Amino acid sequence: MKVNFQLIILIIFIAAAILGVLVFSGAIPLGGGDKVGALGSVTLWGTIPSNILSSALKEFNDANQTFVVKYVQKSPETFDRDLLEALASGAGPDMFFLPDNLVFQYTNKIFTIPYGSFPLTTFKNTFAGAGEVFLTSSGISAFPMSIDPLMMYYNRSILDANGVVYPPATWDDLTGMVPSLTKKDESNKIIKSAVALGHSGNIIHAKDILSALFVQAGNPIVQEKDGIFSSVLDRSVGNFNLPSILKFYTDFADPNSAMYSWNKSFPNSEDAFSKEDLAFYFGYASELQSLINRNPNQNFFVSGMPQIKNGTFKSTGAQVTGIAISSFSKNLNTAFTAANLMASGDFASKFAVATGVAPARRDLLAVKPSDAYFPIFYGSALYARSWLDPSPRDTANIFSGMINSVLSGNLSTVDAIKDASAKLQLLLFK
Repeated sequence: MKVNFQLIILIIFIAAAILGVLVFSGAIPLGGGDKVGALGSVTLWGTIPSNILSSALKEFNDANQTFVVKYVQKSPETFDRDLLEALASGAGPDMFFLPDNLVFQYTNKIFTIPYGSFPLTTFKNTFAGAGEVFLTSSGISAFPMSIDPLMMYYNRSILDANGVVYPPATWDDLTGMVPSLTKKDESNKIIKSAVALGHSGNIIHAKDILSALFVQAGNPIVQEKDGIFSSVLDRSVGNFNLPSILKFYTDFADPNSAMYSWNKSFPNSEDAFSKEDLAFYFGYASELQSLINRNPNQNFFVSGMPQIKNGTFKSTGAQVTGIAISSFSKNLNTAFTAANLMASGDFASKFAVATGVAPARRDLLAVKPSDAYFPIFYGSALYARSWLDPSPRDTANIFSGMINSVLSGNLSTVDAIKDASAKLQLLLFK
């Protein structure tokens, strides 16, 4: 049975490869994004609850009478398995919502859109920089739909009580606040922290925060050229030395450092923030409602991620969602047309609102909402960046190991970076 399953998958992959060659050669042209030639129905898979998308999808289908997009909600835990089994049975989706941290894993399941069908210049003029995680040297893996930027939430009451007028705009500003905002008892034990940095185990998004710092330093972490992916963590890429960035991060967990503000005795950073034992919490825009629900009486607000002083550009981390076309779609032209229209039309705006994040399109980011939070989210989304994560769980362990090896003294920051880069490179071999 296993042999038959593998044979079926192999045959499907060969057929998809032949189809791809025909499309790239121009023998089978893709539509230009309009409705001409887009007929029938296509299926869209995702893990977003159906009730969230139902209204926007109905409006989209009503506006496009020549074809229909049918949405199927899947469990995040079984999505990959469900997709493989569906492909083996010939019943896979034509499109699927693709988070940026699954792009690498799903490369052989995605139809790469050639630049001849959607020019690179058009892509960059249309979508914010975070969406470029979907770009390869040969084409586009997915049309960006939304950007969920990494933000800095802060407790206004704590800042007010300590005479802090504005949240820190730079990391230098933040370190200057640490001594006054970090409170200790008579035994020198930290009871209230300025910021949760330095460790990995009890810091939500530790990998994302540290990788955002690396990207701010000008290092993209992973690079792709001619279909070959490589780690550049241990290379001189960017304007800052990565070992110094790693030391900056771990100093917040070093009792001998003036920046010492966090240790393993604290609960996770989200809990500490909601209990008002933490002044600054780094989390995503999509966490806003959850933070409000955890402590409705908490007086907090949000600002952009602190930046490196005198840095050449602003940057923060992001989680990006795109809409990808399956390599095995039986209605490729309609799938391309539908995906293009979803990303370029009203659906993209409604998708972002429904999922509580910022849109990926530049024109939509230019029209900021009137509420208190989302104008700040939109501003951060414009300069947010992501990176090609080959395996979220494995890279979380790599980053955690890198941090812990420095804190334990087992490795220098230079050697910890080299070790992490070597392990990351192994994940990039396919």
